[in-house]
Amino acid sequence: MNKGMTMNKVMVLGSSGATGRLVVSQLLKQNVEVVAILRPSSDIPIEFTSQDKLKIIKTEITDLKESILMDYLADCDGVISCLGHNLTFKGMFGHPKLLVTNSIEKVCRAIERAGTDKTFKLILMNTTGNSNRDLAENPATSQKIVISILRLLLPPHVDNEKAADYLRLEIGQNHKLIEWAAVRPDSLTDSEEVTQYDLFVSPTRNAIFDAAPTSRVNVANFMSRLICDDTLWNQWKGKMPVIYNHASE
Repeated sequence: MNKGMTMNKVMVLGSSGATGRLVVSQLLKQNVEVVAILRPSSDIPIEFTSQDKLKIIKTEITDLKESILMDYLADCDGVISCLGHNLTFKGMFGHPKLLVTNSIEKVCRAIERAGTDKTFKLILMNTTGNSNRDLAENPATSQKIVISILRLLLPPHVDNEKAADYLRLEIGQNHKLIEWAAVRPDSLTDSEEVTQYDLFVSPTRNAIFDAAPTSRVNVANFMSRLICDDTLWNQWKGKMPVIYNHASE
């Protein structure tokens, strides 16, 4: 690992998802051990096979007892959540409606109950459609209107907001055991290779009517670097960085 990188083992929630599997791969490339949490119904990605530094656990994070989660977290140094709702009617409107929020809360409780004095790094994959209310972000009126409608019609959007708010308001900036960052990509796209990308404290585009492409592999690369590189972490911890593909890409 490069100088400034101290991460030894990371738990990844949502490891079989489109971005989660890329996060696992990026961490393994950095020689980091990974505990990958997959839904029981998920197929194990082919790239996960024959990986000595990868432990696969098939379970619903919502059903996992906190005592067992504590055991899984015992020798981890960080957690990356790529959890999201399936794009089906059941996934969008069925239970659990607060999948991400409930899972983040459970992980934080497990860390607090573990009795360790080490600091965990926690990264939440979020969205530019969610404003950082620690800052004076002022989205365009058109975006505000659409987001207000989404709050009423789409539970997953409310889940994204509540998960980030839990970290902002409940964990905060001075928790003894947990440091966090909520990464906000814009319009997610697929790409095989990591390309140049730009990071911002707040969105520079209208997330609804002027969204910028952000490749999943770039998001995965940034999150893996963020959790491993102490210098980068110190720049963004307690914040909600926005990531876009570089304009020339």
